[in-house]
Amino acid sequence: MHTLFKDLYIVLISPHGLIRGENLELGRDADTGGQSKYVVELARALAERPEVGCVDLLTRRIIDPHLSSDYGEPVEQIGKQARIIRIECGEPGYLSKELLWDSLETFADNALTYLHEQPRLPHIIHSHYADAGHIGTQISSLLGVPLVHTGHSLGRSKRKRLLASGATREEIETTYNMGRRIEAEERTLAAASRVVVSTNQEIEEQYAVYNYYQPDQMRVVPPGTDLKQFHAPCGDERESAIAKALNRFLINPEKPMILAISRPDPRKNISALIEAYGQSPRLQLLANLVIIAGNRDDIGDMESGAQEVLTGILLMIDRYDLYGKVAFPKHHKSDEVSQLYRLAALSRGIFINPALTEPFGLTLIEAAACGVPVVATEDGGPIDIIGNCENGRLVNPLDIEAIATVLIEILEDDKSWETYARNGIKGVAHHYSWPAHVEKYLDMIRPLIEQTEPIRRMELSPKPLLYRNMAIITDLDQNLLGDPETLPAFTALMQKHRKKVSFGIATGRSLESALGVLRKFRIAQPDLLITSLGSEIYYAPNLTRDSVWSRHINHRWHRQDIVQLLEEMPGIEMQPKNCQTRFKLSYYIDPAVAPDVQEIRRFLLQHEQTVNVIFSHGQFLDILPCRASKGYALRWAAAQLDIPLENLLVAGGSGADEDMMRGNMRAVVVGNRHDEELSELTETDKIYFAHGSYAAGIIEAVEHFDFFNTGNHS
Repeated sequence: MHTLFKDLYIVLISPHGLIRGENLELGRDADTGGQSKYVVELARALAERPEVGCVDLLTRRIIDPHLSSDYGEPVEQIGKQARIIRIECGEPGYLSKELLWDSLETFADNALTYLHEQPRLPHIIHSHYADAGHIGTQISSLLGVPLVHTGHSLGRSKRKRLLASGATREEIETTYNMGRRIEAEERTLAAASRVVVSTNQEIEEQYAVYNYYQPDQMRVVPPGTDLKQFHAPCGDERESAIAKALNRFLINPEKPMILAISRPDPRKNISALIEAYGQSPRLQLLANLVIIAGNRDDIGDMESGAQEVLTGILLMIDRYDLYGKVAFPKHHKSDEVSQLYRLAALSRGIFINPALTEPFGLTLIEAAACGVPVVATEDGGPIDIIGNCENGRLVNPLDIEAIATVLIEILEDDKSWETYARNGIKGVAHHYSWPAHVEKYLDMIRPLIEQTEPIRRMELSPKPLLYRNMAIITDLDQNLLGDPETLPAFTALMQKHRKKVSFGIATGRSLESALGVLRKFRIAQPDLLITSLGSEIYYAPNLTRDSVWSRHINHRWHRQDIVQLLEEMPGIEMQPKNCQTRFKLSYYIDPAVAPDVQEIRRFLLQHEQTVNVIFSHGQFLDILPCRASKGYALRWAAAQLDIPLENLLVAGGSGADEDMMRGNMRAVVVGNRHDEELSELTETDKIYFAHGSYAAGIIEAVEHFDFFNTGNHS
């Protein structure tokens, strides 16, 4: 007999950070941020529904002389039907979440005691983050109550970001207890009846690498947006301080505004937006461009990645002579963000998010709520948001011409602009407000409470390796792209084995070019992306750049000196600007006229330039720092990802691939290879020369080496 869906008792668990009903100390530390705000607002919003009788938010009781006494109160009422319950958990003082692991069983035992003292057991237990998942798994198993879980962030993804920032595996384990965290995440995924995510991309790209990945148990319930803060213009926004700050940049401030708001991060792709605007006289005539890229005092004092982005913005504004048309303020306050959206709406402008990858896209929702049409990258969260709200257009973030065209079309079509603006306000209220969030949430848990859907649980077995410890790494152009007919078979093979085998690309292309090709040929974003011949390394899921690698290869690299030295050399010509990067100089070379590669290398050495000179495809000459190459980058990344070289299968086809195929890894030279450049590899152990070309050659090598241990070794 089904339980009636009323008078629900819902328990939320969020043990770390500083949680109270009012005046949340957001940003006080890494543990008191978006999750704290979300769980408190969720508790309140759920308690306002007529079906809900009581919501208890269980958190840790903290008695610390350095903190408010609020955090020591055992019970705090935060609404008529909602309260915060503080549970004793180890020592009374405040601790970071990484130091709580040894006390979580104590929290679980004390929480069980509390729940047994209540008039009835909860209908649902909802854990937030890995530590709460550990607690929730224990409590739900003992009480027989369905467990719902929200990860907020995942250990495997964080581990990659930390490795990219320079932390060692030992430091990560010591500081973050990463092994215990990932183990807890695995067990929670196995036990949870539902896993709540913000976007489909989270399901497909972030959770998919977990052993207990159960996509059928996952539900997309986008977080709610505060419509009291983000709303249509009131009319007085033009008198605000931020409006006056923008006006000082602009000759005609009354023109429509193309607004971009993001961190100064290369992945946000602001340079492509400026290029689209700079190359289009029509777009400059129609609108001003407003770029909000964080806050800055002195660019020279910022970290290198932000420095590079902000300096690049200034240089592009200068290159296209956009003075008086682009506003690029140094400072803005957090409460001015909503005013910026409303200013864009008042000007009949557009909000644009041209990021290379966008897992969710909260700024799009905020802009839509304020009545601004949006243009966004055709990746990740924006697909869902614009699909739901019908309030703008998706665009390939690597297609400069398409970005300009879409912006112009919306700006010139009053009817479309008004439809998108109106749809955005309605769509956010319907799909992304707190009432909408709670509506979807209750729809999600109803089958669990009424037991109308069977819940398939995974059996927990002895834990295999915490991280995938095998990988296939391949070049793009020589290996995957030449034969569209065999490519689907390769991608299906990688999909089948994705839980134990990582997929990597090592290419001479830039990041933007590589992403464009991957998108064109519908190749899933790889776990590892080595670009620009090994001078840049990026890790999934968010294209996290390995900044330590950049610092490492900068050793004895004098780019401008090399350019000057090679200016008069016969037979070489510099490739276009879009082929050059900070750590790669690219030339066309005519071997009949130019000195041979050894002579060029000696010439540079004589002038105290120790570099890596790469000749490929009989016509390309690339100069890199002495510490950079595909092979060096691959070995560095394998160490960061803890993948033994013996567990790599590397595929190549030109001279640029040679050093990543030599050594302890297994390798395949595909059938369409450049024979002359790779002739020295024919006698090398562990290198297989395939008969098949492109992707077929890689599949052939997988079978030859029995790489997946299927017993089909040839």
